[in-house]
Amino acid sequence: MEFDGKVALVTGGANGIGAGIARRLAAGGASVVVADVDDARGEAVADEVGGAYLHCDVRDPGHSEAAVELAVSRFGGLDVAVLNAGIGTGFGLGDDFDPERYRNVMGINLDGVVYGVHAALPALRERGGRIVATASMAGLMAMPMDPLYGANKAAVVGLVRGLGPGLAAEGVTVNAVCPSFADTGIISGFKDALESSGMPVLGVEDVVDAFVAVLRSGEPGECWFVQAGRPSAPFRFPNPPGPRTASGERVTLNHDPLTSEEG
Repeated sequence: MEFDGKVALVTGGANGIGAGIARRLAAGGASVVVADVDDARGEAVADEVGGAYLHCDVRDPGHSEAAVELAVSRFGGLDVAVLNAGIGTGFGLGDDFDPERYRNVMGINLDGVVYGVHAALPALRERGGRIVATASMAGLMAMPMDPLYGANKAAVVGLVRGLGPGLAAEGVTVNAVCPSFADTGIISGFKDALESSGMPVLGVEDVVDAFVAVLRSGEPGECWFVQAGRPSAPFRFPNPPGPRTASGERVTLNHDPLTSEEG
């Protein structure tokens, strides 16, 4: 039982990828807290996997804190936090822009990850654990069909990469999984258009497989792509151009100015 004795929290765990992850972790022996706003489906998934359910609106930091508290009180701790809650955008920055909808999307897709990390860290530090956030291929490349969705998923990627080294020093590994179009409710409005164009649509289990691979071997700060017909793996970000001296030589730092003081 690969996850025997582990305790996992899955936000957005009532449907789609989140439900698939909850089932896979439970099948591997984990105790799972399913957190969502879809109470009927969330409770059904929790009952199915022998876990616990909590109504959790990830836009509210107190809800993420309550989900972690439930994991600790019911199952004795927390080893894995899967921060998966997310929604599509469905509007742009033209005449269809709606500030209220914008804040809602950012609150779920970005703030929900920020609040989830903050809430989970104390419990994860105690046992050494893992955080996996659901990002998207839209966070690794330009997304002209939905720039705002690309923006919040790119922010999740940047957050994970930035957190990686520092949290690793505290015994916590943080990663992101970046699926292409997957067969979930997010693409329901344009799934037919994708398929008619020849774009492969990932099955939920394909994405769940990637999450399990990350939990097995993800290194701090890695963001794994999930594309049809390819094995999932860490995306290798190109290095941006670095500074040069006045004479054109590469700059060599005596110490890391962001994490240490000159000694």
